[in-house]
Amino acid sequence: MGQKQKIYVVGAGSWGTALALVGARAGAKVVLCARDEHWAVTVNQVRANDKYLPGIVLPAAITVQAGYEGIAGADLVLLVTPAQHARATLEAIGGDQLAGLPVAMCAKGLEKHTQARQTQILAEIAPEAVPLVLSGPGFALDVARGLPTAVTIACTHPGLAGQAAQWLASPGFRPYTSDDPTGVELAGALKNIFAIACGAVEGAGLGLSARSAVLARSYTELGRFVVALGGKKSTLAGLAGMGDLVLSCTSRQSRNYEFGWRVGASSVGRKDTRRLTEGVLSAPVALELANIHKIKAPITVAVNALLDGDAEISQLVSELMTRPLRRENEDH
Repeated sequence: MGQKQKIYVVGAGSWGTALALVGARAGAKVVLCARDEHWAVTVNQVRANDKYLPGIVLPAAITVQAGYEGIAGADLVLLVTPAQHARATLEAIGGDQLAGLPVAMCAKGLEKHTQARQTQILAEIAPEAVPLVLSGPGFALDVARGLPTAVTIACTHPGLAGQAAQWLASPGFRPYTSDDPTGVELAGALKNIFAIACGAVEGAGLGLSARSAVLARSYTELGRFVVALGGKKSTLAGLAGMGDLVLSCTSRQSRNYEFGWRVGASSVGRKDTRRLTEGVLSAPVALELANIHKIKAPITVAVNALLDGDAEISQLVSELMTRPLRRENEDH
């Protein structure tokens, strides 16, 4: 047997821990990088991350450590910190340590103030790293439990996405490859915004028919963004596009959908949990991009109005339903 791959997972939350389990099940040695030394020691001792994934046992193949010692010797790095923390985390690791390494960006979001995608941030901080994107439909608890999940790994470097897929694949986790990291990344970031819209529709009691209409139009709007910003239209029909959009826009397990549901039901203040949902943080960035690139984005506009308190969800749905009639597949 050959030498086991070494995978470093940076970010020890629910999704980071779930991906550490994915790597271990695929036969790799995994180092899960946390921020707190005491917490890392505790998790190593009890073999569980009960704060985020209670009841899930961590196998011996996973070592938890505080900090990033040894990361330069990794075969693959998965960066799983929240999108708004990616820049600070990469700066703390240091670009030199990541030079030449494949680094998969796993968070779904657009950086405030810069409008940058995750791989664009990586290119700034660690220009010699090789960027990949891991995205697609998957809840952390399902993945941690080993339930069947399929995702997309995207990279422009020939063969590298396939290599990373082999290192992560197991009977319960199937990675498909793509050569469109831009489209995959945009789909992952923007679906969070649309999940808020769909959650708000259901939370307000407007019915599943209305939610389905918003979901379908969200798919069209997502396509406008992806194509206008350099992604491939074909990505929309895949796991990172339609697959992730449908999952996030139909289940209260989705944090963005749940937030939207509670806003629609008026059971949470609109700004009370902004920091917890990537869709809330990405919504104004998406609106800026729509304005810059002249993208028709009525649902993105509506979500921003909802979050800013400028309108109620019932009013916004009514406005969407009374927009000028036109052909369904008219994109402009």
